[in-house]
Amino acid sequence: MQAMAPGCDLHVERGPDWLLVRVQSLDLAESETPPLAEHLWSLLEQHFTYRLVLELDAVEVLNSHLVGQLIKLYRRIEEHDGVMRLCGLSPHNRQVLHACRLDERLLPYEDREEAVLGHLHHARPR
Repeated sequence: MQAMAPGCDLHVERGPDWLLVRVQSLDLAESETPPLAEHLWSLLEQHFTYRLVLELDAVEVLNSHLVGQLIKLYRRIEEHDGVMRLCGLSPHNRQVLHACRLDERLLPYEDREEAVLGHLHHARPR
């Protein structure tokens, strides 16, 4: 299913216990773009789950605004005893997470299968 808003194109799939969202395009310069955290939160509520795999391979640069949106969404999901996992980050974007000291909270996985299964040596089981 496609979920579109001005400046934001998402591909949404429902898996067992997970909402799988692939960011296909995101224009942070678009003035009418709703905050990504709010848009994703709305999708989670529509699907009655607080478990999200967010595929970010189409995102060229994790800028401070986008990192802020990810943190906001992570905290909101965590408040509901949910899980948010990222996958598909470029090496540069992984480095951005590491530089912000967020790679322990926003664990970067290679792909959606790894993210769903939690195959990292330091991943916390849920």
